[in-house]
Amino acid sequence: MASVMRYRKISCTLTEYSAAIRLPEPSNGCSIDEDTAAELRDCCRELQLRDELRVVTVAGSGNVFAVGRLRAPAEVASAPMPERLRWQVEMAVAGALAALPMPTVAVLNGDAIAHGLELALAADLRVASDTAHLGVGNMAECGFPYDGATQRLLRLVGTGLARDMLFTGRTLTAQEALNAGLVSRIAPAAQLDDVAAGLTAEIAAAAPIAGRYVKEAVVNSMDLTLSQGLRLEADLSVILQSTEDRAEGLRSFEEKRAPRFGGR
Repeated sequence: MASVMRYRKISCTLTEYSAAIRLPEPSNGCSIDEDTAAELRDCCRELQLRDELRVVTVAGSGNVFAVGRLRAPAEVASAPMPERLRWQVEMAVAGALAALPMPTVAVLNGDAIAHGLELALAADLRVASDTAHLGVGNMAECGFPYDGATQRLLRLVGTGLARDMLFTGRTLTAQEALNAGLVSRIAPAAQLDDVAAGLTAEIAAAAPIAGRYVKEAVVNSMDLTLSQGLRLEADLSVILQSTEDRAEGLRSFEEKRAPRFGGR
């Protein structure tokens, strides 16, 4: 049975093993403002405490995933430095999504531009409508990414394409994003929810501890040498062997039935 975490701007629907965050529709050309950012951080902090969750999705409303500012509002931009820094901290949301221990999926039902793309980059996987566009925004307007685009984008698409997008503000079509590895699946808009649901069901069917350990190994690999990464992988594999879920996986195989994982 589903339950809903109540917020003023976003919503988060909880089922047995998953959570689905829904962003608001854009207002005045922006769908991530200070209030939305605060709610997203609060929501992610709450989800971190839910050991039963196996996957979290983030989707937009209407025909847009998320469009955010690339620069502070005029009243903030002209304020003293402490005020500008405070605004930037209050707007940061990508780190909260990236910190979730379970796999995450950004469902790009429409354009992901500027801060919206930065939020999508923080997810483990991205699926997109075939009409979606992805970009860091217009550099000609003296904007600058502030929530991870300069770091996460190049790790996903390589330095060449990342520099092209960052220096020129180039926007990718969904097909270009798929070819570049920025999204893993695309679908017609009418079928996107079904594709996303199928993907999340596949993730949720796996042992939750295994999914979290895989994420830990993959995320940390960016900061480790190959030998260090292999050691982490081996350590996590050994730890996994001692879990109840591992024993249940073996039992279910022998008994020719679906496993009943408990996350322990």
